[in-house]
Amino acid sequence: MGKPMEELVMIKDEEETIYSTLVIGGGIAGLQTALDLADQDYDVLVVDKEPSIGGKMIQLSKVFPTLDCASCITTPKMSSTSHHKKIDSWTYSEVTGYHKNEKGNFVVDIKKKARFIDVEKCTGCRQCEFQCPVDVPSEFEMGIGTRKAIYIPFQTALPQVALIDMQHCIACLGCSRICPADAVDYFQKDEQVQVEAESVVLATGFELTPVGEKKEWGGGEFQNVISSMTAERLLAPNGPYGGIRRPSDGRVPMHIAYIHCAGSRDASLDRTYCSRVCCMYTIKQAILITGALPIVQVTCYYMDIRAFGKGYEQFFENAKAMGVEFIKGKVGDIQEDPETNNLILSIENIGSNGGKSKEEYDMVVLSLGLTQASCATSHFPVEVDKDGFIEAVDLKLNPVLTSLEGVFGAGTAMGPKDIVDTIVEGSAASMKVVKFLKAKHKERTEFSSLESTIVPVTAEEANSES
Repeated sequence: MGKPMEELVMIKDEEETIYSTLVIGGGIAGLQTALDLADQDYDVLVVDKEPSIGGKMIQLSKVFPTLDCASCITTPKMSSTSHHKKIDSWTYSEVTGYHKNEKGNFVVDIKKKARFIDVEKCTGCRQCEFQCPVDVPSEFEMGIGTRKAIYIPFQTALPQVALIDMQHCIACLGCSRICPADAVDYFQKDEQVQVEAESVVLATGFELTPVGEKKEWGGGEFQNVISSMTAERLLAPNGPYGGIRRPSDGRVPMHIAYIHCAGSRDASLDRTYCSRVCCMYTIKQAILITGALPIVQVTCYYMDIRAFGKGYEQFFENAKAMGVEFIKGKVGDIQEDPETNNLILSIENIGSNGGKSKEEYDMVVLSLGLTQASCATSHFPVEVDKDGFIEAVDLKLNPVLTSLEGVFGAGTAMGPKDIVDTIVEGSAASMKVVKFLKAKHKERTEFSSLESTIVPVTAEEANSES
């Protein structure tokens, strides 16, 4: 629960807005929910823990099965959210608690983390970045690219406001000297505030299963065993290398292996569910690699191909027609050749041929599964299912309704799903919020009307009647 009111700054007075909805998470689900609500004239606050809105989708190269540019879909929604008059968006901020007030509204505690930059002054000119002498592995580029100690997370980040990574800042003062807006503030502190909202939408997204979770595959140990999100950044037009390259030596890999269900459908990891998107994003990446570099051989080791959506089966057939090899088999372990950094896979073929074999590849991509975001239920005590995702009250009829009145869920916070279903669920959440708010306002209006009809009785009148 939240801190006492007197310990916090209250972002509200009689003239200021009580938000209709607080949307926690600025990914594609949260943005869709916020825009749908704002377009119906509701006041919305979007809070995201990252320095920019956009979520995971803005990191992707293209989307399946249309191969449309992921950034071309996400960036307009980011821009619309940032410029909508009914939406406030707070990035680099985290919810730390809440309580309900006498009106039944949520009073939510939010920590606005220090950027060490005055957001009102910063123009996003990036002169500070160009001046900074410190290179740091970039989180946006999954550690294979670099950023500066003072940086804007990526080219299309919103807001276009820098922040300083104090862990790597060497206090050379170069950024403060060159900043034309005098926006650098080395002494800025975190700010704890409170906001009031009538409803809450949890659109906290997902995390990928850890790349090093299966020790026998060498993720996090062998440089050329990479995660599927790292592969997305390699394939992205604005990626760090400008194409597919091996992290160990920068050369083009001629033989690439994908391992499906890396982190999903695995009883040894206590994660037996299917993550729904892994098969399709693996097929997408294989098509993109083969299309860009026809001489590269891509082999996918899978248990089952689950191509369930519209156009997905044809997408799978297209990959096979392009020369992508699909082998029904399981990878036991991976060893690295210390001289070449190539990877030797021990494979159990469970298809028609059967048998065991060892195959050598230049690079291996782990098709990681989806797991719940750690912040999803940190401060709102909604019920979760056996897999840790937010549990819907009625999965078939109310898939966005949580166990806590006034709190709704959207997107992968409710369970693994693809982008199309995530956007649809974001809109569904907004409609449920509208229905909830209208019922709440009607109840409040009826109560007010009832109060106005009550005529106060004086003590003398009461005595005379008795």
